[in-house]
Formats: sequence, C-alpha cells, structure tokens
Amino acid sequence: MKQALSVLFIIMLLVGCSSNPDPKSNEKSIENETQIENSLVKKDDEIEQQMKQKQTIDIAEEYQPNSQVTDDRSLLKVGQSYTDDKGEATLKAIKKINKTYEVGSIELTVREAKLIHLRPDYSMIDYFHVLTHDEEFDFVKVFVEIKNKSSEKVSFAPIALLKTNTGETFDWQKDIYLEELNGEIEGNATKFGSLGFIVNATGGHAHKEGNSDANHKEAKDIKWIEITTSDVFDKNEKKISEAKKFKVEF
Repeated sequence: MKQALSVLFIIMLLVGCSSNPDPKSNEKSIENETQIENSLVKKDDEIEQQMKQKQTIDIAEEYQPNSQVTDDRSLLKVGQSYTDDKGEATLKAIKKINKTYEVGSIELTVREAKLIHLRPDYSMIDYFHVLTHDEEFDFVKVFVEIKNKSSEKVSFAPIALLKTNTGETFDWQKDIYLEELNGEIEGNATKFGSLGFIVNATGGHAHKEGNSDANHKEAKDIKWIEITTSDVFDKNEKKISEAKKFKVEF
C-alpha cells in the first residue's frame, strides 16, 4: 500500500512539473512564434510586391504603341533615344512612381512619368502644328492605370489640369496621345495608357504668366509637375467625389 502511494505521489509531482514549465522556455517559445509571424508577414509583403511588378509588366506588354507619338517604352535611362516611323524620341528625365490614389470609386495608379525630347517625322508635323510651331520639342508623358471599383458607370479624367515648375498650365484638351482615358468608364472596368503635354513650346499653346515666345524659349528645365484629376461624376453627370491633386518630381 505504501509502495502504491509512493508511485502515485511521484506521478502527481511529474504532472505538476509539466504544467508549470520553465519561464525561460516559455519566453523562448513566444520569441519563436513572433519570429515565425514576422517571417510570414515579410513573405506576404514580398508576394504582394511581386504581384504588383507582374501586373505592371503585363500592362506594359498589353499596351499598344500610340499611332501619333514615337514609342518610348525602351527608353529607361537618360540620354537613350529611339526612332520609328513617327520620329525620334530622346529621354531627358524619368521617374518610376507606381503610386495609387483613391478618388471616390476610382483607383488611379500613376506608373511613371517621363520628360522626352521629340523630333517628329515630317509626316507627323501637321498633327502637332496646332499645339506648337517648333519642329522638335519637349513633352511630359505620364503612364496611368484607371480602375472603377464600383458596379456603376462613372466619368473621370486622370489629368484634368497639369502645371509645371516653369509656370505653364495645361488642361486635358492639350493631351497629345488621345488614348480615350478621359470620360466614361464602365463599372468594374480598367483603362490604362499614356497622356502627354508639350512644354516650353512656341505658339502660345499653354497659359503662362507674361506669355511670349521669348519666355518659352528661355524657360527653365522641367523639375516637377503638379497633376489635378477631375471630379468623379455618375451617369447623370452628378458629382459624387472631389478631385485629387498631387506632385511628381523628376
């Protein structure tokens, strides 16, 4: 009987010890759990970043070169040039952005901005002549993606107004790409493409304080642009969301 009681006591003692683990062991366990959790969060962030990069690549591959403006997709370093049947483009500045702005139900992602010097082919001069009398010129180009997250059709312009540090101001009607990014977008639909605005040009195509051809020729380099989107309007042309404004520095 005494032997049985002794065995029972030893068993209870062992159980008691196992239910009260060493505090150091408990701290180590918590530390390991934290490390695993942080590792999972980091992995999720990496996967999300990879998905965004893949989406950007997919969009770039789907994009069809503009019918009026020289294709600049291969221009990734300042000084690079590319020539096609529409002219010769030389990259003067580039800014990778990949930033998303929420404008009501619209999700506007600005992928990149470039400052390009363009020498149009002779066959394209008439196309640009209404905006500038220069035979070659600089222009600011912005590549955007527009998503309508609602199920309802809305109207929106990614660049309703563009300003530069040189004092020039452009509205959406001065866009040289004309890729139908302004206006109606169906519910749950996506658009993407380029918008471009000729800068420092002669011909008075943009508003500028003390506007004159001489002022345009002496204009400083483009260091930043300020973009103002349009408001968002529903199918009845009623404003449902306010415009957004943001700056891009080269």
